[in-house]
Amino acid sequence: MIDPGKIPEEEKTPLVIELLHAVQTLREEVHRLRDEIARLKEHKGRPKIPPSRLEKDTKEKRKKKKGGKRPGSKKRSKTKDLPIHETIPVPPKDLPAGSTRVGHDDWIVQGLEIRLHNVCYELEIWLTPDGKVIKGELPDSVIGHFDTTLRSFILQQYNHGHVTEPLIWEELLDFGVDISSGQVSRILTEEKDAFHLEKEGVLSAGLEVSDYINVDDTGARHAGKNGYCTHIGNEFFAWFESTGSKSRINFLQLLRNGHGDYVINEDALSYIQRQSFPQPLLARLAEDAAKHLATAADWKQHLEHLGIKKDRHVRIATEGALLGSVLHHGFSKALVILSDDAGQFNILLHALCWIHAERTIHKLIGCSDEEAKAIEAIRDRIWQFYRDLKAYKEMPKEATKVALEKRFDEIFATETCSAVLDAALRRVARNKEELLLVLDRPDIPLHNNLSERDIREYVKKRKISGSTRSDNGRRCRDTFTSLKKTCRKLGVSFWGYLNDRVSNAGAIPPLPDLIRARARSA
Repeated sequence: MIDPGKIPEEEKTPLVIELLHAVQTLREEVHRLRDEIARLKEHKGRPKIPPSRLEKDTKEKRKKKKGGKRPGSKKRSKTKDLPIHETIPVPPKDLPAGSTRVGHDDWIVQGLEIRLHNVCYELEIWLTPDGKVIKGELPDSVIGHFDTTLRSFILQQYNHGHVTEPLIWEELLDFGVDISSGQVSRILTEEKDAFHLEKEGVLSAGLEVSDYINVDDTGARHAGKNGYCTHIGNEFFAWFESTGSKSRINFLQLLRNGHGDYVINEDALSYIQRQSFPQPLLARLAEDAAKHLATAADWKQHLEHLGIKKDRHVRIATEGALLGSVLHHGFSKALVILSDDAGQFNILLHALCWIHAERTIHKLIGCSDEEAKAIEAIRDRIWQFYRDLKAYKEMPKEATKVALEKRFDEIFATETCSAVLDAALRRVARNKEELLLVLDRPDIPLHNNLSERDIREYVKKRKISGSTRSDNGRRCRDTFTSLKKTCRKLGVSFWGYLNDRVSNAGAIPPLPDLIRARARSA
């Protein structure tokens, strides 16, 4: 490790310090890449750098209580509520004559039946006395030549099991199903309007009942071009939508949830004014307060009419009009948007993830032992502060709130021996309002882990099946990922849900209704 103490004071210019940190960072990166090569070659490498400890309990809490058991290990009757489909008596072997049966012991074996089950519907043709021909009709659950269970199985394997289309096709052929690969693709992507409609309802209901939402995005290539998938959700629902952009305009368009209008109202004008928008242009927009433009083409024409042509001015005005539309259609100003500090999500009441904020400090590499100790000392103070914030959420008090605000200022105004660490602390301090929003809103989380976990579902699918090619394919991937994750949050079996919807049984209520019911009970 390079020791800055050996460098004469007159040579410790800001450039030299910056270069020392760059060298140390590159050295760590080289070690990391070597470890990855060793792992791929099945050699032993150094242990990975541990993740942030903000969400880890203290060692005392992690220790087992004497004589205690791990959570979830309590004994239970595993077969008590299992339905029994077949009972087979098993007498003893070599039973002596004259023996008397005095009872039995149950030995339950769980299993599945995977077998071909083809049905022939004989549509009877009758001739009425008046010479009219009447023909029997197929049940409502029969669509095409593949039954409800088979179509549900294909949807389940692809959207839940992450099995690729070619493997699903091969699997069905092994079972004896006579089906083409094109038919498998059609079952996965075509005639899914009811599912798409329910997905739209999930977002509407989720925004309606929520006090906060977690948001994040990830890469989602489509038709050979880079794109992005945005996640919006919380403990009640999960909603995904893939687009070609990750801008603030794109995020606001998603929050409109199907509405296509642009609205100039007080909220829109207030937003535009805060973006250092030219006053003469703002005055022209203000003349059209409470104006609705139905389509994007109408909005573009309106901007041209007002003489708003520069890209920056068009962008700001469009963001304002979209925000006006979002609020016009019922989005609550009290709803907190929790993100990882991506700029496109910073609208209205915005909170930041502490895990991501702490990474600013976590990723620093000390160029000397003294600097490394200073970084670790600051991280220890941040971890303790984070634990105290968690305790405040459980029991908020005004005196505690004031004390925590003061401690935040003390921690992130600390002067250390490292200029790089000091700069990182100042960067975090600039986000004080968003990091400490939890003091006014103890109901919101301190981190964005929920969104990170939810969006991992999409990332797994992307890694296994690659990018989408057709618009139908992309839309279905978003829809079924949204419905699957929402089912999981609501305690609904995704397999049962698919069977219910494909068969048009209607036994499972619409997911938006279940979201509202869950929110009321919570």
